[in-house]
Amino acid sequence: MTLKQIYQTIGIIVIVIFLGLFLLTGWYTVDESEQAVLITFGKAEESTTESGLHFKLPWPIQSVEKVSTETFSLNFGYDPEEQQSADVVRMITGDENILQADLVVQWKIVDPARYLFYAEDPEQVLYNGTSAALRSIIGSSNIDEALTDGKARIENDVLELLVKIMDDYNVGIAIQDVKLQEVDLPNEEVRQAFMKVTDARETMNTKENEAEKYRNEKYEEALGEKDAIISRAEGDKIARVENARGNVAAFNALYAAYENDPEVTKQRLVLETLDQVLPGAEIYIMNDDGNTLKYLPLGKQQGAAPGPVTDNADDNTEQEEEETNGNEQQ
Repeated sequence: MTLKQIYQTIGIIVIVIFLGLFLLTGWYTVDESEQAVLITFGKAEESTTESGLHFKLPWPIQSVEKVSTETFSLNFGYDPEEQQSADVVRMITGDENILQADLVVQWKIVDPARYLFYAEDPEQVLYNGTSAALRSIIGSSNIDEALTDGKARIENDVLELLVKIMDDYNVGIAIQDVKLQEVDLPNEEVRQAFMKVTDARETMNTKENEAEKYRNEKYEEALGEKDAIISRAEGDKIARVENARGNVAAFNALYAAYENDPEVTKQRLVLETLDQVLPGAEIYIMNDDGNTLKYLPLGKQQGAAPGPVTDNADDNTEQEEEETNGNEQQ
């Protein structure tokens, strides 16, 4: 066999091998639930191949990597069947309580090239990011929110933070949703202690509410009493002002009468004053002219005849003294 024949044989073999490789690796199909990345000499193309039949250069020039377009679920949390890993998901709340949570993350691949070549294990990156996001949000929440009506807010906060973390890592994964399945205390002993604390807190709130109610009642009573006192004071003020005005008017009238006739006014004032000071006093008209004391009792025995007038000065003097003493006693 000549050298030319050898070359021809080698050429035919190479052509056959190339045709065989082309027939075997020169085409590929992509399903509806898949997306493919074309790799040329180890470099991934930027564009993603859509579903259908496609052709490419044979291996090893070009190769194809396929990934699914479906939505995946990542379960992060406490599994009762794996007690040995329970400490992995225990976390501390903002009020320094311990709990464990069960979270489901729904995600999908949006950039196959980055998913395949930008991280050695993108799902582990997602798991670590989920752990960081959940622990961060739980650590800024109190235990009452996590166990009761704060789960919806925690889910939204975890979703926002996890999306930001995965965007920073840029491994071709997009977060669709997160669902907080269960949040519970780590064991029965902690659960009993928490129930005692909760009962004590409820008792405290009840006592505070009762005290606030009592305070409000007393406050309203004090306000009512204050208003009553102010009302009485206003009435007393008006009465005193009107009384003072009446006194001023009476004094002005008396002053005008005094200017017209001072002597008569003086006598009238004296008589009125005596009438006010001695309203129940007995009145005697006495006449001491001469050696005989004569008197006339007025009002002592209304309608009775006056007693006889005696000439005995001593008897009259004694009787005068008795009557004078009686007037002073009255």
